[in-house]
Amino acid sequence: MKEKTSSKTSSIFQRKILLESFKGSFTRLNPLRLIKNPVMFVVEIGSVITTVLTVYNLISGSNFVFSLQITIWLWFTVIFANFAEAIAESQGKARAESLRKTRNEVIARKITGKGQVEEVAAPTLVKGDTVLVEEGEIIPSDGDIVEGTSLVDESAITGESAPVIRESGGDKCGVTGGTKVLSGTIKIQITVETGQSFLDSMINMVESAKREKTPNEKALEILLVGLTALFIIVVITLPAFAGYMGITISIPVLVALLVCLMPTTIGALLPAIGIAGMDRLLQHNVVALSGRAVEAAGDVDVVLLDKTGTITLGNRMATEFIPADSVKLEDLVWASLISSLADETPEGRSIVKLAKKELNVRGRDIKPPKKSLFVPFTPESRMSGIDTVSNKIRKGSADAIREFVKTLDKTMPEKMKKVVEDVSIKGDTPLVVANENGVMGVIRLKDIVKKGIKAKLQLLRRMGIKSIMITGDNPLTAASIAAEAGVDDFSAQAKPETKLEMIRKYQSYEQQHLVAMIGDGTNDAPALAQADVAVAMSAGTSAAREAANMVDLDSSPSKLLDIVEIGKEILITRGALTTFSIATDVAKYFAIIPAVFAVAYPELGILNIMGLSTPASAVLSAVIFNAIIIPLLIPLALRGVKFRSTSSVSELLGLNLLIYGVGGLIVPFVAIKLIDILITFLGLGG
Repeated sequence: MKEKTSSKTSSIFQRKILLESFKGSFTRLNPLRLIKNPVMFVVEIGSVITTVLTVYNLISGSNFVFSLQITIWLWFTVIFANFAEAIAESQGKARAESLRKTRNEVIARKITGKGQVEEVAAPTLVKGDTVLVEEGEIIPSDGDIVEGTSLVDESAITGESAPVIRESGGDKCGVTGGTKVLSGTIKIQITVETGQSFLDSMINMVESAKREKTPNEKALEILLVGLTALFIIVVITLPAFAGYMGITISIPVLVALLVCLMPTTIGALLPAIGIAGMDRLLQHNVVALSGRAVEAAGDVDVVLLDKTGTITLGNRMATEFIPADSVKLEDLVWASLISSLADETPEGRSIVKLAKKELNVRGRDIKPPKKSLFVPFTPESRMSGIDTVSNKIRKGSADAIREFVKTLDKTMPEKMKKVVEDVSIKGDTPLVVANENGVMGVIRLKDIVKKGIKAKLQLLRRMGIKSIMITGDNPLTAASIAAEAGVDDFSAQAKPETKLEMIRKYQSYEQQHLVAMIGDGTNDAPALAQADVAVAMSAGTSAAREAANMVDLDSSPSKLLDIVEIGKEILITRGALTTFSIATDVAKYFAIIPAVFAVAYPELGILNIMGLSTPASAVLSAVIFNAIIIPLLIPLALRGVKFRSTSSVSELLGLNLLIYGVGGLIVPFVAIKLIDILITFLGLGG
């Protein structure tokens, strides 16, 4: 359980990974499995046909060596294609294996209905159970902390050694099964059923074989199937035309022609590109729960960021007490203190901590007045407090307190209105305190913007992505935080339905934007469910994680940049290799067609621009190149074509067409000629 999972995937050139991938290449020869890749399924059928013919030629003694060489390289083509997919999956499976180690049998201490604690096996826990976890123990399953604060080691999940604070009463209450409590005692309410935990989902998604094809991938596959069907028709009808011209074309040559003209290169690498893209996300500690979302990330042009916990650290800290004119500082501090004793939010605890420091008292010296009643915070009232025998104390937003004192026939002093405005302008949050005598003063809560967020948002802007901050704060506070963070726009005093309506507006038929949403709170869940790309912070609530289609294990909003770049890289890589694959067909055409017809029609020899030695060596050279180009391109398919945020779309398109289009024309001409020279030197060209 103590083993740490690396945040980076191991190199593909490790012996174990290569060996497992090699074995996987043969298990994938099963036609029932290979039929999911129609292009390579046709190649396998062709390999079977030439294998049967090779055996027949061995018996008859005619043209056996040529048929054998064609057959061997056709089987290599299928195996290399399988190897590309297997090696892409092996990286994810290696990560999944290390994650499974965190699911060893863990004993959970379940709290029964009578308040007693009994030990049960972690897999027997069901949604709604409450467990007790103390220092040094493993958290048995996903849940929300309902009581207590702890320091949690999440390295088994995230690969990061630095522990994190998890606490009840806020958006950092979510904990993940398999992580370890380093200090503190917490009570956790289980939020998932057995087998449906975040760790289970993570393992399932890392097991790339279960990855669903994305819409663009399906569309490209339809194109490849169409091209394959077209070339099958061409090859089937070719013997009739050749016979009319008095030319006999052997079946091995026809199969070789079909395989070389089909888009086998992209057909072989297509599964590996998608799998590797999801694995690259995992290297950045982002678990993609949907392949569709990974692809959509490449086209996102609007991103909505929840302020608290996403743009800011989320824990607003009390830094100053500002009393009203007729109120003593000590009275304001004391009122703030006793009204916050039952407030388990990070803000409430920070008020208690600052008040104790101001009054120079210890925790055990503080007791609420007898017969007092705490008033919890609600989204409707937007305030909390305490009712004593002689008084009512409330703390909350300026608007809420204004309404509270209004019911007491009081008004908020102009000076306090100015204080509230000044605090807000500086980007801090004013928390107004009042009792039955009126407004007592203001508590300044400071919200800290996450380090480096401004630079990340600037990069998003360069990529043509508009960033919008959403917050429930007042407009002045929101404007200040927005300016400090560098977002393009903001929406203040937003409710959950506001976020949902905003996403729907950008996704509407009129605007047609692809929207990404980043959030960590329960109130973000509806918007996350609506967004095209929904990224939840792993430190957030279980509701947010369940609604999202990606989970950031590091809880860093800057990961959106990585997600978008990887999404674009997948699209670019797929397009680049498709361009390269189709371009190579031109060279293979100039290799095989002259070899088939030049004997009967010497004038077609002008098409033999590569000067290939014999018809047999020409066909064999093309088949060999068609096979070996697949493993040579595997590293590129796994690594991806890098996206340059400084380049425009037209520049990227032009560059890729130049490199992979022109390159796809030149490389095979050179390679096929070199292979032909080698074949002729070895005397294998017939």
